[in-house]
Amino acid sequence: MSETLVQTEQHVLAEKSAGVLTLTMNRPEKKNALTREMYQALADGIDGAEFDRDVRCVLIQANGDMFTAGNDLGEFAAVNAGEASAQDARRGGNPLLSALARAKTPIVAAVNGRAVGVGVTMLLHCDLVYVSEDALLTTPFVNLALVPEAASSLQLPERIGHARAFAMFVLGEAVDAAKAVAWGIANEAVPAAELRAKARAAAEAVAARPPSAVAITKALMRDPARLAARIDEEGRHFSAQLKSPEAKEAFAAFREKRAPDFGKLG
Repeated sequence: MSETLVQTEQHVLAEKSAGVLTLTMNRPEKKNALTREMYQALADGIDGAEFDRDVRCVLIQANGDMFTAGNDLGEFAAVNAGEASAQDARRGGNPLLSALARAKTPIVAAVNGRAVGVGVTMLLHCDLVYVSEDALLTTPFVNLALVPEAASSLQLPERIGHARAFAMFVLGEAVDAAKAVAWGIANEAVPAAELRAKARAAAEAVAARPPSAVAITKALMRDPARLAARIDEEGRHFSAQLKSPEAKEAFAAFREKRAPDFGKLG
């Protein structure tokens, strides 16, 4: 029997059953681009799992044909235009990043289709990751005149090596499902029709293990203080870049569907 827990403007759905809290991003008409409210709902689910004796694993998935397009660029553009504060939009203002860093409950991800930006960096905090065979992962932070976040500047090079991580961050090179598995970003690539069942089975298998042993094992494999410190450092740079002339040009180019010209800023 499942229990529906949360519907945050219908954009994040939460359901609990068999020891698994499933958080589903549900904004398919916007390619699951993440808003502040969605970040908060995801963070609340991850944080709350620690104190819910009925939850022993968290499963993150998405409705529609895309895992997530990353942050809603409209919010970033508003910061650059002075319509919102950089602190509110990012530094200290994205609860999901901190929740991922301090998470004690195991997290499983089911990545369908494309994952962009934070849709990729959040996977580095997940304990098991399954991707559809048509998945495509991109971290185009520098293309938008921004910098990596979610401690990914620390975790991604450690996971896949400096050269590969630099190409993903700076050149915006995409990683397909096969590479994601080969490089250690994902556990397995499966047909799209089988993705949810595969990830769900894995989450239930984790939930069936001795909870204390699982929690201690996860804790021994991570350093939350180190991750939090890097998130804070990245956040300072991210906030500054959001307000920069480079970002203004990048957002304008994106809006106008043209290539940015950063040379004119020098």
